[in-house]
Amino acid sequence: MPNQPLPELINQAQELLAQIRKHPDFKTLKYHPDVTLGDAEQALIELQSQTLLSSEAIRIFALEGFTA
Repeated sequence: MPNQPLPELINQAQELLAQIRKHPDFKTLKYHPDVTLGDAEQALIELQSQTLLSSEAIRIFALEGFTA
């Protein structure tokens, strides 16, 4: 399977978490983990922010005439 862009994978993961949260089977579980879906969603938000910052830094770096 070819590598998908990281932002695309993050979006897919966020969509899957939303589907899990809404799923009737999940709602009926008596599931109380140390890490919740909300924690996972927050981690994806932070990862998405870092990805955006990183890609912006690379773009600025390139605009300044530097190469990696």
